[in-house]
Amino acid sequence: MSKTTILIIEDNNDIRESTAEILELADFEVIQAKNGRIGVELATKHLPDLILCDIMMPELDGYGVLFLLNKNPQTSAIPFIFLTAKAERLDMRKGMEMGADDYLTKPFDDVELLNAIESRLRKKTKHQAFYSKSLDQISGLISHASGLKELQKLIAERKLRHIKKKQVVYYEGDAVTGIFLVIHGKIKTVKLTEDGRQLMTGIYTDDQYFGIPSLLLNEPYAETAEAMEDSSICLLPKDMMEDLLAQYPDIGRQFIKILSNNLMQKEEQLMQLAYHSVRKRLSEVLIRLSKQEKSIEPLLLKVSRDNLAALAGMATETVSRILSDFKDENIIERKGSQIQILDLHRLQQMKN
Repeated sequence: MSKTTILIIEDNNDIRESTAEILELADFEVIQAKNGRIGVELATKHLPDLILCDIMMPELDGYGVLFLLNKNPQTSAIPFIFLTAKAERLDMRKGMEMGADDYLTKPFDDVELLNAIESRLRKKTKHQAFYSKSLDQISGLISHASGLKELQKLIAERKLRHIKKKQVVYYEGDAVTGIFLVIHGKIKTVKLTEDGRQLMTGIYTDDQYFGIPSLLLNEPYAETAEAMEDSSICLLPKDMMEDLLAQYPDIGRQFIKILSNNLMQKEEQLMQLAYHSVRKRLSEVLIRLSKQEKSIEPLLLKVSRDNLAALAGMATETVSRILSDFKDENIIERKGSQIQILDLHRLQQMKN
């Protein structure tokens, strides 16, 4: 069985060599690079299992290394840990948003180093095993086992991206980079009006894909995607997906079915905005959210007034007033930031 290979990119000779010694004693295979440019070349050539990389380096800094590796499909999924003497929050956030998996602040000891590496390698293994669930949506009409196998391989090789609540995945008008799969959490897509108001066009939860229309049309993203809670997502790159869809048409047809279902939901939303009263519109939103919720209590919703307003296409003040009415009528109960639906039948029977 081959050893796990780790690439160290560090311009300080003492730190690089001492780190390599620790890893070799722990039975890892170690490759060393004294600057970022050499590091990118070695990563591309050897495809290590994990990369440790300093931030402040000559010729090419750590951010540049991560950027170039993320552009290469062969290296973009390799777990990446920054080594830095700078512990400022801004630096950490920048690195994480670019796709880094973890940080180690120098000086670090043997235990910190090995724990960070083992933790990241364990997460990679779990990540690959988890992805088989995401194929449930698209396996129904695939007649060629090789097509499903290739899609499973593509998903399993991608790196998880962890994003915080309210962090933007992409903005409306950004060039399409691919489609996204929600591994855990909740992502919303919104359109902004000229006066700055939001209309929420979709909510995507575990094992659901978003960004499909832009990929199929090869057009910029038509909506802004933002995390509603701390989430984990995976990007399936545009070039890889186009190749896969070209080789296996059945996969493409199933993605079109997912897209068609999303379009039907949006058409229903437009009908509600056009013809339903504000009470009816808000009741429909609560019903729709209750169907999506995967909690132990399916009728306990965690959603903000702002997001309810964006979904229903009304002012936040109007949402507050109607929720108060629903509470007085014993249809719902407020529990802090949560809404518990007490009488789903009355919501479903609500008239204009």
